[in-house]
Amino acid sequence: MDHVPAPEIIPLTDPADERLADYVSLTDVALRSKHEPAKGLYIAESSTVLRRAIDAGHRPRSVLVSPRWLPDLEEMLAGLPDDGTRVPVYVAEPDVLEAITGFHVHRGALAAMHRPVLPSVEDVLRGARGGSGARRVAVLEDIVDHTNVGAAFRSAAALGVDAVLVTPRCADPLYRRSVRVSMGTVFQVPWTRIDEWPSGMETLRDAGFVTAALALSDDSISLDALERDQPERLALILGAEGHGLKPTTVAAADLTVRIPMAGGVDSLNVAAAAAVAFWATRATS
Repeated sequence: MDHVPAPEIIPLTDPADERLADYVSLTDVALRSKHEPAKGLYIAESSTVLRRAIDAGHRPRSVLVSPRWLPDLEEMLAGLPDDGTRVPVYVAEPDVLEAITGFHVHRGALAAMHRPVLPSVEDVLRGARGGSGARRVAVLEDIVDHTNVGAAFRSAAALGVDAVLVTPRCADPLYRRSVRVSMGTVFQVPWTRIDEWPSGMETLRDAGFVTAALALSDDSISLDALERDQPERLALILGAEGHGLKPTTVAAADLTVRIPMAGGVDSLNVAAAAAVAFWATRATS
């Protein structure tokens, strides 16, 4: 096995050091949404998330870490494929980390990761289940809250959803908060953007999927009914906070499905609804 170059350890004490530009003011959502895709990077926060990103084949551009977590980090980086380069590891005390980023750094580790090229929808559907093809997928339509996106991915991973597709206006699954809330499961569940929506439903139908929109409508069926007569390939479509799915999406879907409610409640938060729908339609054998 080729020797992997040791990371380049760089102690830092100045929050204004220009080498830390990737990590400055990470709490500014507008800045990050433009900064990350444009520079081809995303931010992984915590040693757990970083390990899952590396295990998924993603490579750090640099790492920012407190001294306590440096030994764990060096062990993780030793497992990287050798491309002949050394990963710069900036080491700073927790108060310096907070001054750089604008928040308390969870478990003392951040990494600026090279953003992978997203696969096509067709490749994601074919490649799921180790190449045998997806049977159950989730579509996240225009969900703008990064926390909800991350929670939906975590539920998808835990409950065996084969792939996730996100519409053009949906929040970035690789935004720092999404990744953190998902506990790094955004690196485990195959996903990509479905660029044309809702016309992209035809791509799902061509792949043999029945599309089911989770929405309240007069002709909706109960989730219980869907569970009893579940199609072989199912795409569950979940909509944005507040207004839910667009009327054009509901009209284009093969089925409209509602989660039975009690107590005078008409609907659930989208992340909770995703978890319920994923659990109800999970494989039981």
